[in-house]
Amino acid sequence: MTSTGTPGAPPPLPDHAQHGRHPFRTVLPVLALCWLAVFFDGMDVNIYGAVMPHMLDDSGLGLTPSSAGTIGSWTTFGMLIGALTAGNITDWIGRRPLLVGSVALFSVGSAVCAAAGSPALFGTGRFIAGLGLGGLMPLCLAMVMEFAPPRRAALTTGLLMTSYHAGGMVATTLGLTLAPSAGWRWVFWAGVLPAVIAIPLLLKLLPESPGVLLARGDKARADAIADRYGMARPIPAEAPAAGARGRFDAVLALFRPESRWATPLLWLASFCGLLLVYGVSTWLPQMMRASGYGLTSSVSFLLVINAGGIVGMLIAGRTADRFGAVKVSAIWFCLTAVGALLLKGHLPLGVTYVVVALTGIWLFSAQVMVYAATNTVYRGSERAAGLGWVTGVGRTGAVVGPWLGGVFAANSNESWGFTTFALAGLLGATAIALVPLAARLGGRRRSASVAPSTAGSSAVTASDA
Repeated sequence: MTSTGTPGAPPPLPDHAQHGRHPFRTVLPVLALCWLAVFFDGMDVNIYGAVMPHMLDDSGLGLTPSSAGTIGSWTTFGMLIGALTAGNITDWIGRRPLLVGSVALFSVGSAVCAAAGSPALFGTGRFIAGLGLGGLMPLCLAMVMEFAPPRRAALTTGLLMTSYHAGGMVATTLGLTLAPSAGWRWVFWAGVLPAVIAIPLLLKLLPESPGVLLARGDKARADAIADRYGMARPIPAEAPAAGARGRFDAVLALFRPESRWATPLLWLASFCGLLLVYGVSTWLPQMMRASGYGLTSSVSFLLVINAGGIVGMLIAGRTADRFGAVKVSAIWFCLTAVGALLLKGHLPLGVTYVVVALTGIWLFSAQVMVYAATNTVYRGSERAAGLGWVTGVGRTGAVVGPWLGGVFAANSNESWGFTTFALAGLLGATAIALVPLAARLGGRRRSASVAPSTAGSSAVTASDA
């Protein structure tokens, strides 16, 4: 096609961009690369729970149930720092460099764990890994949401998060096969693979965010990448502000009238969701073992719940694109609470496997739909900061979950863990269900002179109301 505009004008947009159509296939390259990164994230997070029974049986290491829970919290405390840091500097440094750095960090942390001779050194390795793991998730979420078609954000988010559970299944398989024969250390050595596999691919193939490039003043590259991936070209209003002042303003924007009440509710929902995700990922095998199930069956439950998580992401993503991420998240949280209460009783083994699988369908995607709901609250220029703070503050739940599991295990009260998870599910459902009301109340206080934001990025959609 030849340009009919004036000399020096930018080249014409692709037909689908001119007419507002954004084919889903255009997000696939970015989705595939972020899927690989999050796959290794899920593998690393779940390795600890998968090998914990073997580590507790290793007298040479000196790990106790109490110290195991504390170390799990060190990991998630590192995630909290990583998520808040990445979410606030990604628009300054760039998303691709930070993503590569995050993968490198959790690979190094896994190597430290594999070589550790004491709980203190092992905990240090998990903290280092947590820094990388915490930064990676909001970066990948922000990338796929930016490149995804506007009406397919929830589906794209769900597809991305299937990788987390695929990684969890691989970690569990390694815990079932490699740990008994070669020892738990070799499972952590497998966690070094991301540095070898993912980093070269990310450096070579992952594009930078057009919004970040525009904020840096590189409009030509921003437009070129947007055109290549079938996106609308970024405009200054949607680009993150540059400089240190821009970082501060991005955080303040989370409390503008339309979102000042929705933001803390999203934080609370994320807290509950991540308490569930990391509490279950860390302690489910040990809790089931304490309930009378054998070691192999107890570890297998972690495999089954992650398999359910993959199915849940696919179901939740499609359902949320039709009915709204808020509704799906609230219902899924409630169903998670039911599943946790059912697991508190000692059911027949076959029934238990079914309940664990169903709980996996609801549990993990309830949390991911909280992330998808941020796309209905924050503008494009606020997306990375909003996700960073939702995941970062939510990481306090990820700190509390493993710690509580350790407290219950140390006092032989593992059954209380299931009750705690059920209560977290109900609280998460309440918080996320109130987000549309909070956004509407904030919207009524806007000045009539403020122009409405673009659909699907700054106001809660009718399907979520």
